[in-house]
Amino acid sequence: MRYKPQCSQLDRQSIMIHMIDPAEIVKKLIKSGESEVVEFKSATTDSFNTEKIGKYFSALSNEANLRNKDDAWLCFGIKDDDNSFTNTQFRTDDGKLQHLKIEIGQKTTSGVTFKEICAFEIELGKRVILFRIPPAPQGMPIAFDGHYYAREHDATIPLNIEKIERIRAQDSRSDWSKLICEGATIDDLDSAAIEKARELYKAKNQRLAEEIGGWSDKQFLNKARITIDSKITNAAIILVGKPESSHLISPAVSRISWILRAKDGSSRDYEHFHNPMVLSIDKAYAKIRNLRYRYMQEGSLFPEETDSYDPYVIREALNNCIAHQDYSLGGHINIVENEEEGSLVFTNLGAFLPGSVESVINADAPAEFYRNRFLSEAMVNLNMIDTVGSGIRKMFMSQRRKLFPLPDYDLSGERVRVTIVGKVLDLNYARKLAQIPDLDLNTIILLDKIQK
Repeated sequence: MRYKPQCSQLDRQSIMIHMIDPAEIVKKLIKSGESEVVEFKSATTDSFNTEKIGKYFSALSNEANLRNKDDAWLCFGIKDDDNSFTNTQFRTDDGKLQHLKIEIGQKTTSGVTFKEICAFEIELGKRVILFRIPPAPQGMPIAFDGHYYAREHDATIPLNIEKIERIRAQDSRSDWSKLICEGATIDDLDSAAIEKARELYKAKNQRLAEEIGGWSDKQFLNKARITIDSKITNAAIILVGKPESSHLISPAVSRISWILRAKDGSSRDYEHFHNPMVLSIDKAYAKIRNLRYRYMQEGSLFPEETDSYDPYVIREALNNCIAHQDYSLGGHINIVENEEEGSLVFTNLGAFLPGSVESVINADAPAEFYRNRFLSEAMVNLNMIDTVGSGIRKMFMSQRRKLFPLPDYDLSGERVRVTIVGKVLDLNYARKLAQIPDLDLNTIILLDKIQK
């Protein structure tokens, strides 16, 4: 059996590096057969109904959650009766095939969509498509177009109330950041950090500036929703806790590590920053060398020079790491500055709950589920992050205006890795963006994948 992968570079790398190659996946799926988490379809024409795919997505995602599976699979180009290959003709254009992620995400709960879509020849003239489906997030069943679906062996059926409640009752739905930090008092909070948080809150609520100035620290922390009834939350320790109070949230870790990496991969410099994060963010930001970038001149098409990195993009990426870190895993947040490559890499632990970046960018509403809702909302109140989703889109638009590559999201391995490039990577890409200023973002995302 041989195969010629024709999936996008990003999807192919994700399947090949973090799992096994697509042909081996197909072999294993055929051996195990159709089930609650595997569906085969011939799909010999290009007319397979997108609504039906959405129903399969909802059903397979919910069943993967209930059965504690890392993935569910929808496979086109395989007969369900004898498992022979049919050479599917569904969306033979790769751009249109990958666009299905957006189409599905627009109608699912919180914009969850496919992890990967990979088309390849498993035998000569036998095209197969693998749709890799994430399990529904803990505590959140997945609907498509407002309806919830499940599986009964290989049949797709409505999700019954028992299964809905079983998913909703899952423990990890609870918000760790909202929990009261046992033994902590206001004396464990940093006065300078509280004052900084107050300034940020004033900037967000200018009409209340005079009133805010008259609040006691306890009143302010309650009103900014950093504490609850003057009780110290885990979020409060992260945002305004003294450095020596870190042990109170152990085994969780509240730390940012900045690393300056040389061309040979060695570390030229590094520094660690602990809570209070409202102060450490500025310290970490100050370590990043934001040099001026000079464009190659092509008449008046390109500007003369700009900062390598938009300060907004740096802060949004870093603050998102803090807001969405899975603190239960006991890891820290990394900022790696690659000196030779001219890039910044931000890493935080925890799966990306919306499933794909495209679904977040194209969503017309904030996500319905957050890992650290209390912490995220406190950071929104302090003007540290935008409403979840809008900040990522602004990051993309900022890079687009600079004619630089778009932020690159690697969501594999139960962590989020965001790479920001601070220079023009491909002149043809930059020219196209400069020549067509009103090019829509989804088209730019496809062009960006090509240049990378």
